[in-house]
Amino acid sequence: MSYCVNCGVELQEAAGKCPLCNTVVVNPNEPEKPKGAPMPFPSEKGPVETVKRKDIGILLTAVLAATAVICGALNALSFQGSLWSLAVGGVCVVLWVILIPVVIFKRQPVYVSLFLDGVAVAAYLYMLTYLVGSSRWFFGLGLPITVLVTAIAELFTVCVRKLPYAFLVGCLEFFTAVGLLCMGIEILIDRYLEHGIALSWSAVVLTVCGILDIAFITMLSRRRLRHALYKRLHL
Repeated sequence: MSYCVNCGVELQEAAGKCPLCNTVVVNPNEPEKPKGAPMPFPSEKGPVETVKRKDIGILLTAVLAATAVICGALNALSFQGSLWSLAVGGVCVVLWVILIPVVIFKRQPVYVSLFLDGVAVAAYLYMLTYLVGSSRWFFGLGLPITVLVTAIAELFTVCVRKLPYAFLVGCLEFFTAVGLLCMGIEILIDRYLEHGIALSWSAVVLTVCGILDIAFITMLSRRRLRHALYKRLHL
């Protein structure tokens, strides 16, 4: 630890001048450095070079592929009790399908991305049928729910992109989508279990979403209410 000989402020080890009084720092125990010697830190200031999306995509692909391959090799050589590597490999494929368009293909239409995400999830669920030894749950429940979620996500995206953007309109679209999704999921579950279609928990969600939707529609139809809400929320 060293201090300035002029003002006494504590100095960093690589400091060439005192940051307070600009007095040159001289260490009598070190030989004098020749002029033009490189500084121990960069002399130029500026932003760090941005990492290219292509490089991030290559890194992401390499990590996910290595994870799937290594887990598959471990499953084949050491842990042969079940095909657990299918679950890991499926997760890697789903993550790759979801993240790669975001990282590299940003111009890809969002509708295509959502469709491919749904296909990837459906393929992953089908791979899991080899672990449980039955495909009845996939065709009776897993695939229909995946199709339902993908369809509602596509419709929600269409509404968000095509309708005029506003906070209240977005809330109306969101809670409507949530209510329809919960109702559809419960209907598919009842149909799969052959219990007969009878709404229970989804009816509660639909009621709450319906009340909120009515409130949003009322505020959208009344300009004074809408402006008062926007002012209080600073929108």
